[in-house]
Amino acid sequence: MANPEQPPPVSFRDALRVWVRVALLSFGGPAAQIAVMHRILVEEKRWISENRFLHALNYCMLLPGPEAQQLATYIGWLLHRSIGGLTAGLLFVLPGFLSILVLSILYACYQQLPLVDALFFGLKPAVMAVVIEALLKIGKRVLKNGVMYAIAATAFVAIFFFEVPFPLIVLGAGTIGFLGGKFRPGRFLVLALPSTSSDQEAVFTDHVVASARPSILRTAGTASLWLVIWLGPLAAIVAWAGPDNVFAEEGMFFSKTAVVTFGGAYAVLAYIAQQAVEVFAWLQPGEMLDGLGMAETTPGPLIQVVQFVGFMGAYRNPTPFEPLTAGVLGSIITTWMTFAPCFLWIFVGAPYIEYLRGRKLLTAALSAITAAVVGVILNLAVWFSLHTLFGEVTEQSWTGMRLLIPSIASIDLGAITIAIAACIAMFKYHVKMLPVLAGSMVIGIAWRLVIGS
Repeated sequence: MANPEQPPPVSFRDALRVWVRVALLSFGGPAAQIAVMHRILVEEKRWISENRFLHALNYCMLLPGPEAQQLATYIGWLLHRSIGGLTAGLLFVLPGFLSILVLSILYACYQQLPLVDALFFGLKPAVMAVVIEALLKIGKRVLKNGVMYAIAATAFVAIFFFEVPFPLIVLGAGTIGFLGGKFRPGRFLVLALPSTSSDQEAVFTDHVVASARPSILRTAGTASLWLVIWLGPLAAIVAWAGPDNVFAEEGMFFSKTAVVTFGGAYAVLAYIAQQAVEVFAWLQPGEMLDGLGMAETTPGPLIQVVQFVGFMGAYRNPTPFEPLTAGVLGSIITTWMTFAPCFLWIFVGAPYIEYLRGRKLLTAALSAITAAVVGVILNLAVWFSLHTLFGEVTEQSWTGMRLLIPSIASIDLGAITIAIAACIAMFKYHVKMLPVLAGSMVIGIAWRLVIGS
């Protein structure tokens, strides 16, 4: 890295203005958020080189948690170390937290109003189209040969039909990529490697590389500090309320989820929805899509949808508080347990990733993992599509495989109409996400209030 005794090449005040701008423009899920950061930081400001941006992104794709928020934290750390990472990461979350908190209160209090119901009816099929678009964008980035397609297909079959845990899929894909990069690098090095002949106008170019291995002692101290920040409040909640209280349950569940949410929100939402509905009864069937609609239409990470889950779970099990108070506390606890570990992963891992930058085997492993993530997002797209377009979907087991069987009689013509319209608008006419979501809500209102349910 550059000499730490020298002032940073970008002033903190300038960086703060940019991180506020990024936070306010961070609509549309991880693909759109990453595109916003790339446009501002790489193309407009030229603070980060193209290859350095991709290197940081590849690492964040490997981590559990929201890759876009962690990418902002990583680049903030690169520019101004811990204070820069904290500023970028917290600002990325704050607008979404406040927005979803307001929407969750309105949803909890006025959900039964016909207008509110119609709004979310129109939103769900559009969200389905957004998930499909994300799948296509990420797939286009990494599925560049038959090997990558095979990894993606295997990951989809493993998680959709056999319910293989996603961490095992990541581990398997990373191992395959590592070995493939050693023996068949031409097939596995599909993500960009650092270059020595381009991006020289950027502040942090590919020549600015860490020259020394990070300190083990410093790493241990950083890890210990962030483990206390992350899990200390959870220990206090359990000691105060007991392990069976809703606040403790949410804290423990989302702490565990934060460790296994590889591939970002799209890869884990089906699991969260299943647990929230079937195990904890925090949500009613279909409400996860309502929460996802909130997250898609507000700035911030898509995984912020867990805040809605935490709010509704505490709102419906408020003891010893009033429902709204409990809902707000549930939102805070859930958000804390989801995002505190993100800073742990970045502040502990980023120095090593910078040190290892340019290693072909690491890039090959990241390429394979990203391909596996495509398969996992396909799993989410199929799951959401079935539960959006059909009123009844049953789960069956056949020769060890899980099958999701929709009831043809429960098909929702309104949802299909809105989904087709959203897909045509996004894929054929390239309409931006927010106008598509707004238009879908208008169609939903017309369908529910004029045509009927």
